[in-house]
Amino acid sequence: MIIFETEIRVWYVDTDQMGIVHHSNYIKYYEEARSAFMRHLGVSYADMEASGVLMPILHVESDYKRSARYDDLLTVRIIIKDLPMARFVAGYEVYNAARELLNTGSTTLGFLNKATMRPCRAPEWFVEMLQCEMDKNNNNE
Repeated sequence: MIIFETEIRVWYVDTDQMGIVHHSNYIKYYEEARSAFMRHLGVSYADMEASGVLMPILHVESDYKRSARYDDLLTVRIIIKDLPMARFVAGYEVYNAARELLNTGSTTLGFLNKATMRPCRAPEWFVEMLQCEMDKNNNNE
């Protein structure tokens, strides 16, 4: 299992009239966490696309427990339990500064060959990077 955390500051534009984060923004927070995780691995979505592979979202789930508010510092935890083959599944937990759980969710991404726009398997180099990260996490437990 891989667990990675990143911090996100709630912007005013992310809130509604009540100063509460609009529900749709949690999906953006998941994406920001995935992007930060990819950078942590030493690769970006741009690198993935340059290698000829796209990663579209196939499914999203989000469960709201408490409200986040303007200027809150959120910790978004990404949890990856399995190495990807044709799909990449990530779980998320969003916490406020008091470490109260605000939101949980998951995303399922696919892999597409950029030239043909047909489904493909996860690139071997990407799976190897994730395996190395998984090994590091397991050794730190």
